Amino acid sequence: MELWGGMLRAFLSGLGRRGGTRGWAFSSRRPHQPPDGSLNATELVSHWTAVFEKRGIPEAQESSEYIVAHVLGAKTFQSLRPALRTQPLTPRQLQCIQELSSRRLQRMPVQYILGEWDFQGLSLKMVPPVFIPRPETEELVEWVLEEVAQIPHVEVAQDGPLILEVGCGSGAISLSLLSQLPQSRVIAVDKGAAAICLTRENAQRLQLQDRIQIIPLDVTLVGSWAHLLPWGPMDLVVSNPPYVFRQDMEQLAPEIHSYEDPAALDGGEKGMDVIMHILTLAPQLLKDSGSIFLEVDPRHPELVGSWLQSRPDLSLNLVAVRRDFCGRPRFLHIQRSWPQRGCPADAWMGT
Repeated sequence: MELWGGMLRAFLSGLGRRGGTRGWAFSSRRPHQPPDGSLNATELVSHWTAVFEKRGIPEAQESSEYIVAHVLGAKTFQSLRPALRTQPLTPRQLQCIQELSSRRLQRMPVQYILGEWDFQGLSLKMVPPVFIPRPETEELVEWVLEEVAQIPHVEVAQDGPLILEVGCGSGAISLSLLSQLPQSRVIAVDKGAAAICLTRENAQRLQLQDRIQIIPLDVTLVGSWAHLLPWGPMDLVVSNPPYVFRQDMEQLAPEIHSYEDPAALDGGEKGMDVIMHILTLAPQLLKDSGSIFLEVDPRHPELVGSWLQSRPDLSLNLVAVRRDFCGRPRFLHIQRSWPQRGCPADAWMGT
């Protein structure tokens, strides 16, 4: 599927070229078991790359490299010292690689297999079924940081910006913003109990728990956002909401529909269900001229722009659209605005 196909290979098993090497003969050993004898890391990567390719596993070489590197205590195969790449592995290491690779053969995402993944330089714990942060979302964080630096009242505020993240998942967006905006504070909400627990654990691992409030909340429920009003008006609302079109859900890769929470992906018939809830309720929480930053489907900028035009009562303007690294319109900047004094609403409504 064009919508997801190109980037699925990136976030499921890491960025890089697809590898291809000669496989081993298996004779009477257990299926996929490496040949007898002392094997080194490079030989194990070649073996499991061949196995993964034979079984049609996406990003076969990257998958095997991440697994072997993880067992040897490194984040990437390329970061291993040359001596470690050619040193025979212990029986325990071989067994561990066998077990982790067997999970990959079941199409479990590498992030879940390793139990951790890097996002914006932060090492985050990953557990199913909590949504895995995608590389595109790092671009969303970078855009937010750029815009925050250009907003005078936020940049010089004594306490820093107050940010609301809707659908925090693993906490990737919230914790990245906290780590790069030392004076900022975040309210992170999610309706999934597993996501709330994981965000809390990642915040503690990164020692950022003192500047984040993590609240179980379903923003689609009537009146739910009243729970957020006591925290005060927000400078920013940031979200990577469920935005997959309902008709596209069945076409998602096995790594997604077998392991990740479908509620974190399914955006309804046109992928707009949660997006519309955010846009409807955000004006009640935003400061004057506050901003909303969203990651969306490439078909959404036009849909969101038209929908906002039909809702002038929200006083929200779509002010910018940014493309992702694949060139698709992926991110929206929407700003709360007010009509100039004495001017009718239709005279100031933006598009």
